[in-house]
Parts: sequence; C-alpha cells; structure tokens
Amino acid sequence: MLRSALVIAALTLASPALSAQCGNSSGGYNAWKAEFAREAAQAGVGQRGLAALASTQYAQRTINADRNQKSFKYSLSKFMQVRGADTIVAQGRKRKARNAAFYNSLEAKYGVPAGVIIAIHGMETGFGNFMGDSNVVSSISTLAYDCRRSDFFTGHALAALKLVDRGIISPNSIGAKHGELGHTQFLPGNVLKYGQDGNGDGRIDLNNLADAMASTANFLKGKGWKRGAGYQEGQTNFAVIKQWNAAGVYQKAIAIMAGKIDG
Repeated sequence: MLRSALVIAALTLASPALSAQCGNSSGGYNAWKAEFAREAAQAGVGQRGLAALASTQYAQRTINADRNQKSFKYSLSKFMQVRGADTIVAQGRKRKARNAAFYNSLEAKYGVPAGVIIAIHGMETGFGNFMGDSNVVSSISTLAYDCRRSDFFTGHALAALKLVDRGIISPNSIGAKHGELGHTQFLPGNVLKYGQDGNGDGRIDLNNLADAMASTANFLKGKGWKRGAGYQEGQTNFAVIKQWNAAGVYQKAIAIMAGKIDG
C-alpha cells in the first residue's frame, strides 16, 4: 500500500512543523537524523522510538526501489499478467472456501466482502509468501529524509517510531522496501490508525493473518466503504479501493480479481 493516502493528520496536528533538511544521497542522512530526532521528541516520540531512529541506516535499496516502479506503467492486461492475477483468483477462491466463517465474520463487522480483502492479500504479498526483507524503521526513515516524497513519508516515519514505543513493532522489524508491514503491507501510519487485534490476543501484529485481514477491512471501512454497495469501476466502493493504492492499474486489478473471487 505504498501509495495509500496519508493518514497521519491526527498525529501531526498537535506536532511542530517538521523542518529537518531532506537530501538526495546518503551524505546528509546522519545530520537529518539528529534534527529529526529533536522534532520527533517534540511530537511525542519516546525513548524507545528515538533509540530506534538513532540505530537506523540509510537504506539505499529502498531508494533504488522507489526509483524503479515500472509495473505501474503497464497496461491493465499486462499488469495483471505480470502480477499473476489468474493465480491470485484461483488461490483466493480456495482460501475463501476454506475459511468461509472467518471472512464472513469480517464482512459482518466491517462490511467488506471477502474477495476484496483476499485480492489485496494476494496482490501485496502472494498470500503472505513474501512480506519483505528490509528493516522497517530504516526504510521509512530514509524515505522521510529523501527529498522526493519527504512530506508524504515524514508522518509515516513518526508513526513507525511511535509503534516502536508501543511495542507493536521493534527496531529490528522487517517489512517491504518502503516500510510496509505484514500480510497486506500497511504503512506505519495506517497501522497506528487502523490496526486491529483480529485474533483477540491483546496486541496488533500485521504478520498475523487475522490481525492483517481485520486491519485491512477496517482501513477500507474507515475510508468510507458502503456495506452492500458495488466495488467495480464506476460503482460506489471503487472510490474506496482507490484509497488503498493510487495506481489506476492496481485499483482496477483489485476490483476485477475481487469480483472473480466473490463469484
């Protein structure tokens, strides 16, 4: 969910304006880190979060990935082929049938049909088969420092530090190269705002399937999902799918696959 809409307003309304100097290479990262630490402390980040920030390193692989997102430039048919849409649909139908009670309970609570959540799960991580190989705090901090989209990622970097404070993630937590977490690749600010304890163990863990699916449904509900309304392009809930990812081919692919999974 790399291009999900920024949801950190609640975090930043009471925070000072952030002004740490962004950069486009590793050279200024340590100076940025020192300034950002002062601003993060003023924004309410505690000692555990600040220590996590101090231990981060400039994530060059994250910057390389951010500059090379070719698949979103494909046609819809090419995008679906490259991303394995037929496999996602086939496996998605099996997952829905195998865990019907679970997905029915999510729809009853949040109003979101199984196909949508399952399609997102398949698209984001191949149903949890690959949830990333990068340090979350370093990745998201690097993106907050990088001038290209500093405004977008600064709130998510603050959120990541607060998640460390709360014990939801650790300084060593692993996710995708843009700092996304878990089965459906939540950005840290979205974890903070929409994260759910889906399995009732008293904590939020996006690497846990139940928590991730419940959090995904809660995100869509929070973005305005209308229970019982359609979600294909041109229908009411397609606008909510747009809130998950800003790429048009991604949005259309999710709707098409979800419709096939839901039958």
